[in-house]
Amino acid sequence: MKFLLNWVAALGALVLGTVEFVGELGIFAASGISHIFRPPYYPRLIGRSVMEIGFYSLPVVALTALFTGMVLALQSYTGFSRFNAESAIASIVVLSVTRELGPVLAGLMVSGRAGAAMAAELGTMRVTDQIDALSTLSTEPMKYLVAPRLVAGVIAMPLLVLVADVLGVMGGFLVSTEKLGFTPATYLVSTFTNLKSEDVVSGLIKAAAFGFIISLMGCFNGYRSKGGAQGVGAATTSAVVTASILILAVDYILTQVLFVK
Repeated sequence: MKFLLNWVAALGALVLGTVEFVGELGIFAASGISHIFRPPYYPRLIGRSVMEIGFYSLPVVALTALFTGMVLALQSYTGFSRFNAESAIASIVVLSVTRELGPVLAGLMVSGRAGAAMAAELGTMRVTDQIDALSTLSTEPMKYLVAPRLVAGVIAMPLLVLVADVLGVMGGFLVSTEKLGFTPATYLVSTFTNLKSEDVVSGLIKAAAFGFIISLMGCFNGYRSKGGAQGVGAATTSAVVTASILILAVDYILTQVLFVK
């Protein structure tokens, strides 16, 4: 009987903790979004955040996309050669990269780099009372620290995904033409024949949503961190894990909305 009561108590604590977390996150997100549309505005902070999220994440996103396209071409050839359907490799590569792999892999890479950096920066500011000092100086922390990062995430991620799409398709092209025996002209014709604007647009919509999630979770976990250096480390880890999980969950939801009629 005692074991059953302990199990129920643990389950109840988990449910209450989850509800509390979702409520705090919702309030934090609503506050951050509201400050985006209310003056004063900080365009310089937005530009700096776009550089930090986008430009500095470009190398890891570019390499990830390039090698993903190369591996995808190789694996597709291995599977399709069993059914004499090698001609479908170009379409599979371009659709997979633009619809799914480009946005998702770029989101996960940026989450591990920029999301962790945001959580660490805001967490350090929180435990060293710098955020409280902003309030003392009549500067709203949400507007100064959070709102520019939310805007920057929505701007930077689609730009990164455009680069990832191009490099992913190029990786498939290089492997297919240099190793698998495709002629460049045939591969390019097949690629552009099967590529549609809605494929690219859907990937960019996902990228904007993922950018918002990364910035939100990085700011949220860093903003509410406590407990010194250990708390900052926990906030950084939590930011990356929660953002990665939400990216995969939202990816499924958006795929259902955009492609399933």
